[in-house]
Amino acid sequence: MQFTTQSNRTFEQIKTPALFVGVYEDGLLGDVAAQLDTAGKIKKILAKEFKAKIGQLLVLRELDNIAAERVVLVGLGKKDHYNANNLMKAQAAIVEYLKESSLSEGVITFLSENQTINSLEAARFAARAATLATYEYTATFSDKLTAFAIKKLVFTTNKDTDKDVALGLAQGQAIANGMNLTRELGNLPSNICTPTYLGQQAKALAKNYKTVSAEVLEKKQIEALKMGSFLSVAAGSNQDPRFIVLQYQPESKKHAKQKPIVLVGKGVTFDTGGISLKPGLNMDEMKYDMCGAATVFGVIRTVAELGLNRPVIALVPATENMPSGHATKPGDIVTSMSGQTIEILNTDAEGRLILCDALTYAERFNPEAVIDVATLTGAIIVSLGHIHTGLFANDDALAEELLASGKKAQDTAWLMPLGEAYSERLKSNFADMANIASSPAGGSITAASFLAKFTQKYSWAHLDIAGTAWTSGANKGASGRPVPLLVEFLLNK
Repeated sequence: MQFTTQSNRTFEQIKTPALFVGVYEDGLLGDVAAQLDTAGKIKKILAKEFKAKIGQLLVLRELDNIAAERVVLVGLGKKDHYNANNLMKAQAAIVEYLKESSLSEGVITFLSENQTINSLEAARFAARAATLATYEYTATFSDKLTAFAIKKLVFTTNKDTDKDVALGLAQGQAIANGMNLTRELGNLPSNICTPTYLGQQAKALAKNYKTVSAEVLEKKQIEALKMGSFLSVAAGSNQDPRFIVLQYQPESKKHAKQKPIVLVGKGVTFDTGGISLKPGLNMDEMKYDMCGAATVFGVIRTVAELGLNRPVIALVPATENMPSGHATKPGDIVTSMSGQTIEILNTDAEGRLILCDALTYAERFNPEAVIDVATLTGAIIVSLGHIHTGLFANDDALAEELLASGKKAQDTAWLMPLGEAYSERLKSNFADMANIASSPAGGSITAASFLAKFTQKYSWAHLDIAGTAWTSGANKGASGRPVPLLVEFLLNK
């Protein structure tokens, strides 16, 4: 789908199959609707039959002195409450209408309706929502028929905002492309999306973008690195693990010399819990336990499309967590890459075991900051539900940057505590630490406290996305979060 701009304030003369015009609840016209409504027809319709709830559409045909084949009124909700989230809902509704009506293009006129969002950001949100709305999972259906393809969306601007809108559209589309890659990898079943498959996808990214390189380490190489904690999780599986290193380097040599931002994504392609076996109910959703890995893949794609002037590195420890005669057992003790020993009291607390070795590996890049992304704990869902991503950090400034980025990107996080009182609960009588605390209370915090023991040499943040990486129920599927948060953070850098 192509996004273009049109600096044309004579809306009556725009020739298009569909001209989308914003209106508000309580009979209030948007700016463009007011210009078009010379005979008062739209005002009467709003007063009598169209409530203009967010995302509601009403099609008007054969309006006098208007060149468009149809004018589609787009409900924007309460004018005083109109915001970026409402804009995205309205934009998604437009794409659904175009698909259902088999229209390959349309013109959208309401980017400038909300003065609290600047033109660049409004365009970014609109393009992001439109691109996300085109995503359809088809990989494992026998019928490969796809939804009707929309070829072009045109956004009206004025001369002062045309460049900002064009940039925002490009950024929004790139963010959504990254989110859709994250969604696709998350939605694939674990018999397809294996550690080997993730390695192949990393190499595909490097092939598609000349600024990206990929290195995929196999089991013997992981053993040579002495990643004993990571390998303990992989021990029960017939699928060999992979350790994936994706590096994005800006084309500019000057910018390439900056310290990198390192992203670490949890890549458990299926989590049975191992010997500490999970209950069977909803275990199919444990294919989503690699959504941290999927997230950092999506971010790398986005920054490569945008040509970001910042080195970004993604590290992915990828494995299954399976029960077998070779599997690690509760009470076993392993040695991490850092040299610290870990008593594994519960094999279902496996994410932290693979992440800790990746966090140690990150030291070699002399990073400005390291951010890990993981579907780490069910406890974060108890704390925050499915609204906010859990954020933990050993650097207050980094935490504030991530919180602000999430708020701006409509992909919010919530700051959670850390501290010695929590990490003390990981004491073991037989190793340097245990992988779970002595009680389940504060489980997401003690999990983050475990990771903190491996991040003392750099600025670090942890995003627990167990509550936000996918949705359950009738609309089950990966969400693509927190790609927008992380891209916003990187753009600000």
